[in-house]
Amino acid sequence: MTAPVPRTRHKLLGRLSLPERNFVAEALRTETVGGVLLLVAAVAALIWANTAGGSYEAVRGFHLGPGSLGLDLSLQHWAADGLLAVFFFVAGIELKRELVAGDLRDAKAAALPVVAALCGMAMPALVYVLTNVLGGGSTAGWAVPTATDIAFALAVLAVIGTSLPSALRAFLLTLAVVDDLFAILIIAVFFTSDLNFAALGGAFAGLVLFWLLLRKRVRGWYLYVPLGLVIWGLMYNSGIHATIAGVAMGLMLRCHREDDSEPHSPGEHIEHRVRPLSAGLAVPLFALFSAGVSISGGALRDVFTQPETLGVVLGLVVGKAVGIFGGTWLATRFTRAELNEDLAWPDVFAVASLAGIGFTVSLLIGELAFTGDPLLTDEIKAAVLAGSLIAAVLSGILLKLRNAKYRKLWEDEERDEDLDGIPDIYELDKPDYHLRMAAIHEKKAAEHRRLAEVAGGESEDGNGPA
Repeated sequence: MTAPVPRTRHKLLGRLSLPERNFVAEALRTETVGGVLLLVAAVAALIWANTAGGSYEAVRGFHLGPGSLGLDLSLQHWAADGLLAVFFFVAGIELKRELVAGDLRDAKAAALPVVAALCGMAMPALVYVLTNVLGGGSTAGWAVPTATDIAFALAVLAVIGTSLPSALRAFLLTLAVVDDLFAILIIAVFFTSDLNFAALGGAFAGLVLFWLLLRKRVRGWYLYVPLGLVIWGLMYNSGIHATIAGVAMGLMLRCHREDDSEPHSPGEHIEHRVRPLSAGLAVPLFALFSAGVSISGGALRDVFTQPETLGVVLGLVVGKAVGIFGGTWLATRFTRAELNEDLAWPDVFAVASLAGIGFTVSLLIGELAFTGDPLLTDEIKAAVLAGSLIAAVLSGILLKLRNAKYRKLWEDEERDEDLDGIPDIYELDKPDYHLRMAAIHEKKAAEHRRLAEVAGGESEDGNGPA
């Protein structure tokens, strides 16, 4: 009788495939640069708002745009509704690619990060609600601490100089992608005002036309950009948050290659072009016009004493870490997955703490949740900044404690001794690689033998070192 073949256990945070590793590295490189700009913009906004009198409020409250089209908006609204549509457009492409060509295409591989991300959104919301129910505050801001800002998180990694291995970086990216998906759903479902069905119908018709043009392989940015602007304008006037238009168009792009002659799918090509605009311009400008809140001793005290603001801080710092770590542990406990032997559970907790940096989308949801209360809106923003800063410091300390281990893993991933452009760790099962390495070592051995003979000759002549 033939013995049953044991099922292999899925590796949590295992090594990425080479194409996925290269894609993640390129995407995160752009986000890291954008994250540094985001940090600069946030600091500039805080300095401007607290040192230049009322000029900050005057500038971000300045209105422009065609009023006849319902688009006479302040600069702050242009940043939140317009520029963030570019951010969500990229998020839509990223989500589509993950679903059809990335880690999320495999249900078993996707289950772990998706469960972790969902728990990492549910727990902060629960922490916020409990804090406000017990403290007698408003539960309207339950969604504020649910989002992770991947650019800000990567900027923290760049500042503290931690060399996270690609598996942990990909895990963080996947968490952020799932976060973005559910943040979009939260905005669409819970923060939609009275609907204008005529505008909504026009936006839907525009999206259908956008899809048909893509389906017919019609090319030309001069067609898609004006059409995208019309769709965005109609979506804004429909009462649904305008960023939904961005993610809808992103999800329509084809993100898989049809044959080997196609180096990149259209979605990957467009994402490569638009991501720098999103990370380097759209998100930093949004931060510049949204992160400027007045900071004083009393304001900082209120952040930790008011139930609404305390709920945001605790949601980001405690809820995110506990939710993601707990969700990951439970997923491995009740499935056949096991943690990569090169990593340990403290590494998962450190990344979970890093995910508590919820800046861009948290600020946006904070504005939507408390639209009628400008004072509380500013206090919620201050809480987002405080919570993100605490999460950054905590995760930075935890990651630094393991940095020697991370650096070794990173160096192993990057080593390319045969100089063929492919890391050696991906070629260990290829005979050609071992033959190239044998030739390299034989050449080095021959050189060392020659040097030994030279050194031996010098010693016999009495000219060597004493």
